[in-house]
Amino acid sequence: MSQKKSDKSETEGQKHILSVLVENKFGVLVRVSGLFSRRGYNIDSLSVAVTENPSISRMTIVVRADDQVLEQVKKQLNKLIDVIKVIDLNDEEHVERELALIKVKTVKDTKPEILQIVDAFRAKVIDIATDSFIIEVTGDDKKIEAIETLLRPFEIQEMVRTGRVGLSRGYKEGSRDRN
Repeated sequence: MSQKKSDKSETEGQKHILSVLVENKFGVLVRVSGLFSRRGYNIDSLSVAVTENPSISRMTIVVRADDQVLEQVKKQLNKLIDVIKVIDLNDEEHVERELALIKVKTVKDTKPEILQIVDAFRAKVIDIATDSFIIEVTGDDKKIEAIETLLRPFEIQEMVRTGRVGLSRGYKEGSRDRN
């Protein structure tokens, strides 16, 4: 059974977290995401925000790829004029997190049990309505998936996840964004 290139990129290889520093300009996100779509590669998650330097943004891109495809993606990213630096966080010690907001239905009898789950995961209830809680949880994929699994029987009404963000650990000379 043959698979299309886009199917392979989703199912083969490991997940890589690319930290891409780019000029904070209009259209950069479209150019970077277009690079992936033109080549049939799927982005598992994408997070973009300005860095401590307002002229630079950090794109955190999670992509599943084998080594050959990953090298090709990194080379293509580095060719884009607005890209300053591409780092595969999988190649170095790093810290990564994801944030999820989960709205779960509550009734009088289920509130204590839901709160026990929230406490066990060091999550927070950030909104209380008469018939629901909105829960904030931060952690790795496994933690987010585990709390989601435990809350599902209570009826998850809505959920949103940020996608992963990450930074290399420790100070590295020359790693600061350009000023």
